[in-house]
Formats: sequence, C-alpha cells, structure tokens
Amino acid sequence: QVQLVESGGGLVQAGGSLRLSCAASGITFSNHFMGWYRQAPGKQREWVATIRSGDSTSYDDSVKGRFTISRDNAKNTVYLQMNRLNPEDTAVYYCQAGRLGVHYWGKGTLVTVSS
Repeated sequence: QVQLVESGGGLVQAGGSLRLSCAASGITFSNHFMGWYRQAPGKQREWVATIRSGDSTSYDDSVKGRFTISRDNAKNTVYLQMNRLNPEDTAVYYCQAGRLGVHYWGKGTLVTVSS
C-alpha cells in the first residue's frame, strides 16, 4: 500500500520560512519523480515544484527563487524549503509521487502565512 505523509505545515508570519517533508512508503522511491502541489481556499490545486529521479528540478514562477525542492532517497523523503513566505502562499500543500503515468497523493499539510 502506497502512503505519502506530509508534515511541517503551520502558521508563520510573512517573510518567514517553513520546511515541509513528505515521507513515502510502498513505492521504490528513487525511481519516482516527486512533486509538491498546493490548493488555496476557493482555488484549484496548482503545481509548485518537481524533482525527478535524477535530481533535476522545476518550479512554478511564483515560487522560483524562494522555494527549494530536494529529496533524500535513503530516507524515502522529499522536502520543500519555503523562504520569504507571503500570504499568497497560504494553502494546503500536497505531495505527489509519479512514475509511468501512475500518480499517488498525500493528504496534505496546511500552511498559513499571516500578514
């Protein structure tokens, strides 16, 4: 059974930082790409960042230069370091694992940025 469990969300003031973690089980972590998505209240889920099995990364323009995605294959964990947070970053953040068209999702962790 595949499980993705996010953690690290919380309340932070604008300009602050948080690091999200997503622990994966039930998959061969190293050969999956891992991604972070977010869904703000009243909005659709949107892509934030991806890290591939070869460690190449991609970011949405809204977070480029502020967020960093990384992975630790020994710990089956992907991270999202979020710096210079602003209220527009408030959302539930979801972890995704994918390979060959099969995707798995976590249940999300809430990030609230106060102004």
